[in-house]
Amino acid sequence: MDHPPTSDAAFVSALYARYGRSVLGHVLRLVHGDYQRAEDLTQETFLRAWQHREALDLDRAGPWLHTVAHNLVVSAYRKTQARPPETPLPDDDRGGIEDLGGEAELDRMLERWQLLEAMRGLRQEHREALIEVYYLRRTVAEAAEQLGIPPGTVKSRCFYGLRALRNVLEERGVTSR
Repeated sequence: MDHPPTSDAAFVSALYARYGRSVLGHVLRLVHGDYQRAEDLTQETFLRAWQHREALDLDRAGPWLHTVAHNLVVSAYRKTQARPPETPLPDDDRGGIEDLGGEAELDRMLERWQLLEAMRGLRQEHREALIEVYYLRRTVAEAAEQLGIPPGTVKSRCFYGLRALRNVLEERGVTSR
């Protein structure tokens, strides 16, 4: 069915009004907070929706949009993996990478943010054990005393907590096997 140009624009506007924030939030999580990339991929998602407007129903388009957005994120990730590695910056008298202090600090902040977000996805007992042992740097015995559980339980919760944390980070594309 053909839509006149005004109804195409109205359809895409209505689609974006209904699903835009949801799709942007979904993509933002997938690209680990890179807002510019998320906006670009969201825009591409709605361009695809416009290209397939005849097949879309405004009330049922949400899952389709999220699937398209997810596929675009995966494609973009694969493209970056196919690129040859960049040439490292030459070291100079000031030590090279320290010259990018602001960027390096931003990278560290993003890594901390990603780790905190991943930690929120863990079970509370695993998160508590990991915080005690790795963040607060307590011994297993001290953590056990603080948490009121046996030392063997602290070790077990740390083991399973680290494994779950690794899985969450891999799912988000932060680490790889």
